[in-house]
Amino acid sequence: MRSGQYIKQASGYKAFIPNSLPPSPPIQIADGIQHLLSEADAALGRLDMMGYLVPNLDYIIAMYVRKEALLSSQIEGTQASLEDVFDYESDVPISNTDDVKEVVHYIQALNHGMERLKEFPMSIRLIKEIHEILLSGTRGHEKNPGELRKSQNWIGSPGSTLSNATFVPPPPQDAMDAMSNLEKYLHADSDLPRLINCALIHYQFETIHPFLDGNGRVGRLLITFFLYWKEALNYPLLYLSLYFKLHRQEYYDRLNLVRDKGDFEQWIAFFLKGITWTADSAVRTVKAILLLQEQHKKILIEKKVSTPHAIALLDYLIQKPHVSIAEIAKRLDVSYSTAKILAKQLHDFEILKEVTGKKRDKRYTYWEYLALLSEGT
Repeated sequence: MRSGQYIKQASGYKAFIPNSLPPSPPIQIADGIQHLLSEADAALGRLDMMGYLVPNLDYIIAMYVRKEALLSSQIEGTQASLEDVFDYESDVPISNTDDVKEVVHYIQALNHGMERLKEFPMSIRLIKEIHEILLSGTRGHEKNPGELRKSQNWIGSPGSTLSNATFVPPPPQDAMDAMSNLEKYLHADSDLPRLINCALIHYQFETIHPFLDGNGRVGRLLITFFLYWKEALNYPLLYLSLYFKLHRQEYYDRLNLVRDKGDFEQWIAFFLKGITWTADSAVRTVKAILLLQEQHKKILIEKKVSTPHAIALLDYLIQKPHVSIAEIAKRLDVSYSTAKILAKQLHDFEILKEVTGKKRDKRYTYWEYLALLSEGT
């Protein structure tokens, strides 16, 4: 078959051995896929253009990274919120530390990958580095972080076995060979558009399932890494986890349709729709954030409290939307009493909300901004 074949193993179960990329016969870029490709390219262009126009972009990217980390971890069953992540980063005690650690490690893995790609190409070595950061010190620490698996794994509902699994990836040696071939494909000259290559690479990685744990999260990271590496993105603002979360069953069904029928084109069409939807959603969110900031600055001007410190606090909230008075004082280099007044002013204007209910050690949240970021989480 075009995508690979199911081969019976010595112990009786069947495992899928994928063919190397690119598919043969070649991908058919008919009118439907060409139209979706044009729409996806245009959406990416609009998103990249936003990057050039937005002040405080690094802070917005940092927030997007946290959101992606949360969504990607939630797909794997992690129970956490953006507020939990901010509390953890501020050393505020939380009850779900193990869940939040997984999100924080995802943030670290994503940031590490983006930095490495500035000097280091996409490779198995980089993928293993990402995996090690993702799993070390979390609940997956016993699943050989940073190492390709040496035993058979499978995908299925809880309690399933190799004999009744939904999907059985290639055995360890075949998986290693397939990863080696995938690395070669990453560096090969291709006639296919970058977005179609990205769709193929994500499919192939998820089919190989080269690690004992964390394959879904690494596979979703690879999308952003590949597009950034190939300069389809200048700013890392595109993350497909929400699209995959909203269409979870369809996502799995379409991957399986490639394996069972060799139909890459239906998977590519689904993937390209995801690129367009995600890029357009990101543009809308960034525009809404900029509009929110302008509205809040206008409120400060109308209330005649638009001091340099008040404006600086608004800018700081884009970077850190979950703050204490002490953190405000330190950031703005003002006294505690001045920071307290600033926080009260923004609270009175309903720009900030107090979230502890305490008289002391109060914490505030830039709630409308968080609501924009929290879509789907």
